[in-house]
Amino acid sequence: MTVVVGTAGHIDHGKTTLLRALTGIDADRLPEERRRGMTIEVGYAHLRLPDGDVVDFVDVPGHDRLVGNMLVGAGEIDAVLLVVAADDGPRAQTHEHVELLAALGLRHAVVAITKTDAVDVGRVDAVRMAVAALLASTTLTGAPVLPVSGITGKGIDRLVASLADLRDRARADGAGAPGPARLAVDRVFGVKGRGTVVTGTLRGGPLARGTTLRLEPGGSVVRARELQVRGAGVEVGGPGGRLAANLAGVERAAISRGAIATNDPAVVATDRLLVALHPAAHLAAGGRRPLPAAGTEVRLHLGTAQVEGVLRRSRRDVDDLPGGEATAILRLAAPVAAAAGDRFVLRRPSPPEPLAGGRVLDPRPPTGAPWRRATAGPVGALARAGTPGEHGAALLALHGGLARAHPSVARLAPGAAVPAGRVVLSPGVAADLLAEATSVVRAAPGDGVSHARLRDHLARALRRRASIGAEAAADAAAALLAALVDAGSLARAGDLVHLPGRSVGLPAAVLAAMDRLAVALDVPAPPALAGAARAAGCPPAGIRALEAAGRIVPVEEDLAWSAPAFARLQEMALDLATPGPLTPAALRDATGTSRKYVMALLEELGRRGILARTPAGHVRGPRAAG
Repeated sequence: MTVVVGTAGHIDHGKTTLLRALTGIDADRLPEERRRGMTIEVGYAHLRLPDGDVVDFVDVPGHDRLVGNMLVGAGEIDAVLLVVAADDGPRAQTHEHVELLAALGLRHAVVAITKTDAVDVGRVDAVRMAVAALLASTTLTGAPVLPVSGITGKGIDRLVASLADLRDRARADGAGAPGPARLAVDRVFGVKGRGTVVTGTLRGGPLARGTTLRLEPGGSVVRARELQVRGAGVEVGGPGGRLAANLAGVERAAISRGAIATNDPAVVATDRLLVALHPAAHLAAGGRRPLPAAGTEVRLHLGTAQVEGVLRRSRRDVDDLPGGEATAILRLAAPVAAAAGDRFVLRRPSPPEPLAGGRVLDPRPPTGAPWRRATAGPVGALARAGTPGEHGAALLALHGGLARAHPSVARLAPGAAVPAGRVVLSPGVAADLLAEATSVVRAAPGDGVSHARLRDHLARALRRRASIGAEAAADAAAALLAALVDAGSLARAGDLVHLPGRSVGLPAAVLAAMDRLAVALDVPAPPALAGAARAAGCPPAGIRALEAAGRIVPVEEDLAWSAPAFARLQEMALDLATPGPLTPAALRDATGTSRKYVMALLEELGRRGILARTPAGHVRGPRAAG
């Protein structure tokens, strides 16, 4: 489990030089960076500590026009190496980087005062005090401040020891916590003969060569064909470290920086986020910036992605959260990959400045009627949730229902959800639906309510209360009705749902006669319908009920097959018509019946579009495939 440390600081304060002195690696990998002497893109290096462990570094640009690139690296780090030049002291980008890092919630840092070989001791002490004062009002307060020189090597050994301590503090705070593998892509390129290669910082769990991953946004399924860590091929990449992956199953043009390759079901593609925002520090003014107002256009920096968006607020949002947080909806111009708990930064696009930090509460909040019915209670509970179980309960209350496969469902306490088919419902929503089903049946005139009609009614009511799809809602409604019948709250007779104790539907004797008639018609050459009904003791009402239920298929006034018999004959006719036109004689011989049955069957299949008549015989019709 490697800890990733990001460098930060003003342009030309010696970040890359210091990394070269620490690691022996030049993080300026682009020719233009070497020519201009400044970091333009994110660079990478690594340091082997005296105890044999390795720390990975992300070297980010310091120029004000490259803050977007800086946040690409900062979005995936665990701790900070803040670099301040002794001759310059804290400058504009020092302030902005610290504000952004604090907005991301980073708490562990080491400060290196560079270029100490160019100034006297008094200047170094003055800069040290200025840096400590600068960090005092941020999440990075208390970070050790060490004088070093990347040119002479003075102080490097002490800095290495402080980096080992930084690693320990970050790990104790949860850096590299186990979970599903998640690789946030920061670089994409093609290698001749190999295909698409992506690089990023691996989070969660290890990633083995050959593992199948999902690429979000987009949902493409890819395979990690080859893996490299620090330039060497590996069978398994460890979490927390830099990783390059050669991906099979995706073209170079179909993937860009900001994508996530993962097997984590919690990561989804979304263009609408429910978030909790906290004020960003305003170091120049010695305070905090006000939270952006509703309607503010923002640029979201999440992981390695950046996208434009607009803040929306409503009566459901909560302002009185700890730490000055407030909830909001963030609508994005393009989808991003996100999961609950992800941290991000909002910046003003123009003029660029930090606006707020934040965390994702729900990557896919409810929409439509469920969102209009939502209140501030579940939103506030979601923002205040301190454990996975509390978060899952608040999420279920907000949505009304969740898919059984949703990651939060497994974390719910026993009894916190009501299973209903392929979803689980909040107890309140389930109770409302059960009461509504009983009320509809009680108010129904006559024998009761059609099961299909009642199921559809409950499914519509459920979709007004819970953010689930139409098929899942119908499945859940049927499960709730079955539970009511099993509990004895309602009763069912055939297709009718009724109150217990009420006599409904056809008498038992008629139901038995219907079964006998269906059996009599389950042959290739059934007897006349009227005679068969008399023999079975089935009255006209029973015949009508059999037809309405789809148990028999009348084709002429006095001719009907049972549904299974008709299906078998239809399948036989289609098989015979597949290699060439089917003649009545061929069908007669295959069924062992007479012309009377064959012609009636062919005419019925023609009316249904299953077969089509031609001069040479019957062929497969337009609806044969169905």
